[in-house]
Amino acid sequence: MVTTGRVGVLLLNLGGPEQLDDVQPFLFNLFSDPEIIRLPVSWLQRPLAWLISSTRAKTSQENYKQIGGGSPLRRITEEQAQAMQEALRCRGRDVQVYIGMRYWYPFTEEAIARIKRDKIEHLVILPLYPQFSISTSGSSFRLLEKIWQEDPSLNAIEHTVIPSWYDRPGYIEAMAQLVGQQLDQLENPDNAHIFFSAHGVPVSYVEEAGDPYQSEIEGCVELIMRKLDRSNDHTLAYQSRVGPVEWLKPYTEDAITDLAEQGVETLVVVPISFVSEHIETLQEIDMEYREIAEEAGIHQFQRVPALNTHPVFIESLADMVMDAINSAPRRLSEVTALPEKTKMYPQEKWEWGMTTAAEVWNGRMAMLGFIAIIVELVSGQGPLHFVGLL
Repeated sequence: MVTTGRVGVLLLNLGGPEQLDDVQPFLFNLFSDPEIIRLPVSWLQRPLAWLISSTRAKTSQENYKQIGGGSPLRRITEEQAQAMQEALRCRGRDVQVYIGMRYWYPFTEEAIARIKRDKIEHLVILPLYPQFSISTSGSSFRLLEKIWQEDPSLNAIEHTVIPSWYDRPGYIEAMAQLVGQQLDQLENPDNAHIFFSAHGVPVSYVEEAGDPYQSEIEGCVELIMRKLDRSNDHTLAYQSRVGPVEWLKPYTEDAITDLAEQGVETLVVVPISFVSEHIETLQEIDMEYREIAEEAGIHQFQRVPALNTHPVFIESLADMVMDAINSAPRRLSEVTALPEKTKMYPQEKWEWGMTTAAEVWNGRMAMLGFIAIIVELVSGQGPLHFVGLL
């Protein structure tokens, strides 16, 4: 089906504080989302978000100072949007690209308002997360569903959702190119161990909610290694875990130490689930994990850059949009690409944990202790009780 009329593309992403003064309100927005911290009573969400964001702001600001005073995520996403828009125009499609961030400006709500103002008739919804997870793309889809329900006029916009694209040939090609280029900068590229570090999620999301994230990450790594066609050994691990619940393993910091004990001296680290530079690549990988590696005896620690506006990647995004424009609509209520057993969102029950949508800061355990005290004061039940419920 060939789409006619005004066409728009909505790029979905996390968002991040652009300057130090943005950190506290960004954290408030983050922790106001029940997908980040789940509480037994909903009215506690915003007060607790205010307390956490106020308490952690200074520590988080110190981490952002290490990467220049703010997140580059918005700037890079805007560059990606502009590059994709130009790629589509070169193909004869005058498509307007919008950006909707989950927790900071420009918010998803702002993007939808602009889409309505511009009288878009056909909308392609494209998350900038290659692999689907209920904690990333799913959270944004949930918000969009709410916006659609509250504004019946949006039903006039024909829309199609691209929930996952981890196996797109152009994306795989771009990733393989970046890994190969990083390897070729080494004196002995064949001796390097390729280390894929992916955003982690709680195990319960995979085992209880049917989140396809883990299988898509593993499939993605396999496709990249096949395309790369090198003899290097490789490892997949998961970063950014917080909270006392079990997350996907192996954890990045543990895997780095294990490889050092096995005699690995050169790591080429691939941020597999990130398409833009942000605090988790620039601070967590480049600083925290580099330090762990060096202390463990790994002498060379090289990190593959994020895709950003890599030409092959941008063309792949444009391909996805063209395919969506020329195919039958897939509405938010459908998301047919997901396994049937997948619950779009985890079951609504009391469980302790924070999703990895959160940007990373030092002092995680201090924050958890603070939350435990608040919950104990309110509920009269201590943290050991809740650990026993997990």
